[in-house]
Amino acid sequence: MYVVRPVQLADIAALEHLAAVSSPGVHTLPRTRDKIGVSVERSIASFAAHVDIPSEESYQFVLEQQATGEVLGTAAIFASAGSNGTYFAFRNDVIQQVSRDLNISHSVHALTLCSELTAYSQLSGFRVQERAVATMEAALLSRARLLFAVLAPHRFGDRFFVPLAGVTDPAGKSPFWDALGRKFFKMDFLEAERVIGGARNRTLIVELMPHYPVYVPLLPGDAQAALGQIHPDGELAFNLLTEEGFEADEYIDIFDGGPILQAHKHALRSFTGSVMRRVGPAGNSRASEGQVSYAVATGSGDDFRAISVTCASAEQGDTIMLPETAQRALMVGPGDCVICVRI
Repeated sequence: MYVVRPVQLADIAALEHLAAVSSPGVHTLPRTRDKIGVSVERSIASFAAHVDIPSEESYQFVLEQQATGEVLGTAAIFASAGSNGTYFAFRNDVIQQVSRDLNISHSVHALTLCSELTAYSQLSGFRVQERAVATMEAALLSRARLLFAVLAPHRFGDRFFVPLAGVTDPAGKSPFWDALGRKFFKMDFLEAERVIGGARNRTLIVELMPHYPVYVPLLPGDAQAALGQIHPDGELAFNLLTEEGFEADEYIDIFDGGPILQAHKHALRSFTGSVMRRVGPAGNSRASEGQVSYAVATGSGDDFRAISVTCASAEQGDTIMLPETAQRALMVGPGDCVICVRI
């Protein structure tokens, strides 16, 4: 049995290990123990905060194996991207160019620096020990963030986005950065990421990045090929998120050109497919009802818990028959309310 729960101070060492095995060009997690500690403390404070309007809160979760207590993954969600500034991205645009004298008309792909994702809620920091975690558990970790948003809608906006790491080589070099960002920042990709700290809301971005559309055909071939492409470490997250309902192609990251997926909450399965049910007493399930796999969650603060479980169908009636092991993992009992969504 695996459970997704809010991060705790005791998880810092495990998070440090997860960050250490990330590829050089993938900046989904803080790298140093001090920065990880700051992130964990911020999350703890966010779960404890009374929230009226989404702001600077960030919520970090871990995937824990119940039997051993081992932390095998982590994922986070920020309440409002750019809450302390502006979140910058490149928008994929098409510019129409027409010459009536030459009777020529054609479309040009261009990238425009924009701040349209500011105040969206941002999913980030997804990382699992892929050799130790099956796809179902990874899917639970990814989806748990959204189930928390279903249970605590006042903590988040109506729109969500997810930046995924773009193409980099084993040394962390980015063809997109080398073709564009490097010319304005005068530094290597990894150095720029260290300066920015993974943020996309720093003042120096708007100070240094081009304010006018960047014509894609003017970029080198390898940079054009990297646009919207995913680093191999991000393929699992991409598959899970597109199955959830996220869509790509409109925005890309301003540093490595990786895709930015986005969606309104009403387009996401966790919102449209989840139902509230009361926990039924264990042992009342009938085999004839059939078995269904669910992600089940409860709690709207630091009591949040989520698990995946196979049990009798909960589509009819107002109860879900959870095994005792599932009830213990969720810290609930008969009569308590949970939300569930088919996996």
